[in-house]
Amino acid sequence: MPRTRPAPQARLFQPANPEDLKDAPLAARMRPRNFDEFVGQGHLVGEGRALRRAIESDQVPSMILWGPPGSGKTTLARLIARTTSSHFAPVSAVSSGVAELRQIVADAEARRREGPRTILFVDEIHRFNKAQQDVILPYVEEGVVTLIGATTENPSFEVISPLLSRSRVYSLKPLTDEQVEEIIQRAIADKERGLGNLNLINIPQDVIEALVLQANGDARLALNALELAVKAAPATKGVLQINKELIEDALQRKALSYDKGGDAHYDTISAFIKSLRGSDPDASLYWLARMIESGEDPLFIVRRMVILAAEDIGLADPQALVLATACQQAVHFVGLPEGFLPMAETVIYLATAPKSNTALTSYVAALKDVQETRNDPVPLHLRNAPTGLMKQMGYGRGYQYAHEHEGHFAAEQEFLPPNLRGRQYYEPSQEGAEAETARRIDDLRARRAAASRPGTPDRQSDDGKA
Repeated sequence: MPRTRPAPQARLFQPANPEDLKDAPLAARMRPRNFDEFVGQGHLVGEGRALRRAIESDQVPSMILWGPPGSGKTTLARLIARTTSSHFAPVSAVSSGVAELRQIVADAEARRREGPRTILFVDEIHRFNKAQQDVILPYVEEGVVTLIGATTENPSFEVISPLLSRSRVYSLKPLTDEQVEEIIQRAIADKERGLGNLNLINIPQDVIEALVLQANGDARLALNALELAVKAAPATKGVLQINKELIEDALQRKALSYDKGGDAHYDTISAFIKSLRGSDPDASLYWLARMIESGEDPLFIVRRMVILAAEDIGLADPQALVLATACQQAVHFVGLPEGFLPMAETVIYLATAPKSNTALTSYVAALKDVQETRNDPVPLHLRNAPTGLMKQMGYGRGYQYAHEHEGHFAAEQEFLPPNLRGRQYYEPSQEGAEAETARRIDDLRARRAAASRPGTPDRQSDDGKA
């Protein structure tokens, strides 16, 4: 007879013993124990909000918590488990494998017979591959586990569709400076879990404000930096003196919210391009500096500048494309850090240049005819005739060599297939240098229209040149 494994004892989420946390980092010790201590995310768990009601009524769905670092994703997951008296099974997608997931699910199935729910918390779920996500999918669907995934990346791209369809996505907002300061002040004053049981701490308000600014909405970063600064602080008459230098040393540098492969990468380059297109050199320089300081590939930035020069400035200032291309060469040649100089110069030029998107609109108009009309053969008079046979077949016959006509323009010559004769795809703007182009193209089109009127001499001579 097969042996049956006894169901494990249910391990409900219990409040942590202060003794167990005494050696934990300050950020871990200061995790909220209830929603009254939870700071931020009022749009999700404020009084009367749908998620808050679902938690308090023990009707928690599987969910993906999507938000920036330090916004409270892990803390919220632990609060949900505590409030619903659920077993909390945390795993990290960085270090956990399929075997560990299968064990957690097996334990959850056995535990379910005794009543308590198992919350499977997957930190950085975007790092799970498809096979790992597939493992937990059926158990989420059957309710064996309630999944709470945490991610800094857009789940639309990082979580498989079947799992996403069985979960609710909740977007967490970055903490405000006021909220980060509230968390810092609590940690300084708390004698049970915070720094209140140490010697007196002197941390002036301007130092707290500097810490808040540098934390950039990341509460965990702020608390960890504060703790390190306190440990390194000199004491004067028994009082620990915390100054800006200590805070800067603890942080090393401002924590920029940026991931070269994630949403911040695309969001920031989008803000940069829109600022250039919107002719705002100040905003353009700001977003450029944000990307460079965050470690973005400078050639990626310049590639987008080259595209913008053609797409959004175009013939309003043809030198924009020349300068953007030169910038690419300069950055490739010089590299960083000095590469910011040609980049900044080009950014200012592109932002202040007149704007025209006719290169884009004209091409799109031509493309529409390519896709939606009959693709007639190239007219014979536009074909080269390198062989005698091709000449006999009429290749090149009737072609008019532009340089043999007044103004180097053969007004009678047709270049489009007969079924598209008269089409005008390019509609020049009146911006910058393109205004002169507009005047010239209007004149050329008028001359061509006049030459095509009835009574005009035969436009296709037999002695044309290829």
